[in-house]
Amino acid sequence: MAKRVIITGATSGFGRETAKLFAKNGHHLIITGRRQERLTALKAELASFGVEVLDLCFDVQDKTAVEKSLNTLPAPWQSIDILINNAGLASGMSRIQDGDISDWDKMIDTNVKGLLYVSKTVMPYLKKANAAHIINIGSTAGKEVYLNGNVYCASKHAVDAISKAMRIDLLPLGIKVTQICPGMAETEFSEVRFHGDKEKAKAVYNGFDVMTPADVAEVIYYTTTLPKHVCINDLTLTSTAQANSFYTDRQL
Repeated sequence: MAKRVIITGATSGFGRETAKLFAKNGHHLIITGRRQERLTALKAELASFGVEVLDLCFDVQDKTAVEKSLNTLPAPWQSIDILINNAGLASGMSRIQDGDISDWDKMIDTNVKGLLYVSKTVMPYLKKANAAHIINIGSTAGKEVYLNGNVYCASKHAVDAISKAMRIDLLPLGIKVTQICPGMAETEFSEVRFHGDKEKAKAVYNGFDVMTPADVAEVIYYTTTLPKHVCINDLTLTSTAQANSFYTDRQL
């Protein structure tokens, strides 16, 4: 049965590949992101699979924009089955004493407050669904803290705590909550973290076979295919060549 799925941060990386996978499997999609031109192109690509697609351009950091966009959904979209809180970023990588406060604000406002804004606004729609599911994209950075990761790691630890809290609070409503925590995957993530420095970003992934966005999308999709009475609560995935945030097998 076709479901209605909302994916934040759908214009690149995990979000884009996840949207494509759901569309290929016949599910209808609300895609959100900050870049209208990318949303428009993605909408056309997804629609080619014969599914309905609604694109909403807003930044999850902007509470007013989130509420304006999601509180006025067309009637057919007001029963959402799956929310995928994918929008997130890292900005900067330095020791905490050298940190840029604007980077800190951006990470907290996107990774923590943005997730909360969207979840709170979408919740009334999820409550109407027969078997609703929230998927929060966390990170291995939410499991352990690494050098120069400080505030980014803190923001992803918050996602871990929020996911656990959601699971408890939504238990009487029968809404599943899954946190998925990927390790290194080659996306725009590092380019954003290093403020557009492509060479520095590329070096992050040199020497080993990292995950692709499509790999992570497959796992996200899988968690939504289980029986109604089964929920994957928390799932961490890395490439075979990555043990955790500290150890990788690089063949340089």
